[in-house]
Amino acid sequence: MNEVGMSGLLRNDRYSDKVISPVVRQRRSLFLKYFVTLFVAVVVPLVIGAAGEAWFGYRDQRLNLNELLQADARSAADRIQTFIDGIGDQIGWVVQFPWIAGEEDSHKIDAERLLQQVPAIVSITLVDQSGIERAFVSRFGLNRTGRGADMAADPAVLGARTNKIWYGPLSYRRASEPYMTIAVAGNRAADGIAIADINLKLIWDVIASIAIGHTGRAFVVDDSGRLIAHPDISRVLRGDAGSADLNRLKSAIAAAKGAAVVTTGDKGEPVVAVSVRADNVGWTVIAEQPVSEAFASIRATLWRSLALIVVGALVAAALAYWLAHRMSGPIRQLEDGVQRIGAGHFEHRIAMSSGDELEQLANRFNEMAEELAVSKEKSERINRLKRFLAPQVAELVEQSDARMLDGQRREIVAVFGDLRDFTAFAARAEPDVLMTVLSEYYEAVGAVVTRHEATLTGFGGDGVMVLVNAPVACENPALRGVRLAIDMQAAVQGLVTGWRAKGHAIGFGVGIAMGPAIVGTVGYEGRIDYTAVGNVVNLASRLCGTAKDTQILLDPVVATRVKDSVALAPLGVRPIRGYDRPLQIFAVARGDFHLIRQDGRPTDAGVARLEAGRQLQDSEGAWP
Repeated sequence: MNEVGMSGLLRNDRYSDKVISPVVRQRRSLFLKYFVTLFVAVVVPLVIGAAGEAWFGYRDQRLNLNELLQADARSAADRIQTFIDGIGDQIGWVVQFPWIAGEEDSHKIDAERLLQQVPAIVSITLVDQSGIERAFVSRFGLNRTGRGADMAADPAVLGARTNKIWYGPLSYRRASEPYMTIAVAGNRAADGIAIADINLKLIWDVIASIAIGHTGRAFVVDDSGRLIAHPDISRVLRGDAGSADLNRLKSAIAAAKGAAVVTTGDKGEPVVAVSVRADNVGWTVIAEQPVSEAFASIRATLWRSLALIVVGALVAAALAYWLAHRMSGPIRQLEDGVQRIGAGHFEHRIAMSSGDELEQLANRFNEMAEELAVSKEKSERINRLKRFLAPQVAELVEQSDARMLDGQRREIVAVFGDLRDFTAFAARAEPDVLMTVLSEYYEAVGAVVTRHEATLTGFGGDGVMVLVNAPVACENPALRGVRLAIDMQAAVQGLVTGWRAKGHAIGFGVGIAMGPAIVGTVGYEGRIDYTAVGNVVNLASRLCGTAKDTQILLDPVVATRVKDSVALAPLGVRPIRGYDRPLQIFAVARGDFHLIRQDGRPTDAGVARLEAGRQLQDSEGAWP
């Protein structure tokens, strides 16, 4: 051991500033817990039932709205398609006869008769088989006959020749009224083509007749989002106004793929809407109903459910209060009993006659208090042992017979470790620096000893004494002691590197010896220690004093036991202070600490190192 005189004072002072404060958790009232639990048990089913009813009602209403709006929109689309097809059929009557020279007037008369029969037709142009205008009849312009402009390249003429009937795009005249063009070709090429301009204001009658609830409506837009027909005719007469909003609405409905969708209407209000396409003209009929009206029945259901929940909550609160109050009294009594037992009043008993599980719990509590009183003395003795003995020794007393700690003869492995040049360091170091170094050193060594399940008899300043195979026996104690020493040396050398970086010139040496010794507890009533007495302890201490920094020195007994697992370097015969004759000393080869597995067997690299070591040892006659 090092000669520092203050070493005895350093053994336990390192823990003097560590105070463990219990974690205090915020307590909640048992009455409040039971009240909330019982209240929730009644109210939650009511809420779940109301939520379920609202959800299924909403889903059913969505289905009903989808069917209703789909039917209205489909009806409007069919009526619009019938309206347009009817106009096309009427136009077809004026192209029943071929064009013959001098008969323009008869064709003109047919066209005038058509305008009288179909109010939606504003004007009609008759074109012969070569694409030349032959007659023009209008409600607002001058009628004319004879050869007119060449219309062979007109889209209406080309479309009618290809498909027999052609529908032109929507246009607004005077920037307000919607118009479209319909061209119809005769059954024979000689019959020519009739091109009619249609005023679409008359479709308003079809749309206005569709009633969806009180405030729902249907309207028609073309592919570009322009309004064709609407219950509010003034919106149609505003021309392209609002086409961006209508395009957005049409896109939102199209994304739902035919199902009813809740979206924002063209006026900015939330609506439920669907759309149906009129295929003959490529228009889209949109049927919508405000959300406030569409789901009015759902809101009424929710209000009824809310009223039911409020009534149920009041009843549940009253019932929960009554039940929780009946339970919290006995629980408080049990809580008070636990506090008294926790304070050490093991004689306290609880008297309860509730006739239920709480009374049974009180009886078990009284039995527990009685058992705690019986074991109190034993517990105090164990706690005293844990305070003064090494942890593993104290656990042995707790689990086994305390007589195992009595003095007995046993073969042990004694491991001593000591810091090199610590005396000089302590003489010039500040007290706080000294305490920091020792604290790091003790923590590192203690962790290694605990990991190897050895017995740390105590710290002596900068030195430590560790026993292997006592008081608990183990297999191959020599190898376990060497492995412990290797790990201890590695742990402390990790600290030495940091110490030297700070200017502290400190090293660490280890000595190991194996042999018989007397082990047991020594001391007096106020303080006892578990230790070993014998020549093996003195020898291990002397080897530790001889060891240089990073060295692990072994006596011949330990070296013989571990020579097949650890690479050793013979150091020759050296005199040992306090011994009459010199002794053969061995050292664990530096750099080979990593060559031992956890099971004690050497690694592949360790085998090669051992073989080289044996050859060297045989040549030098190292083994006794």
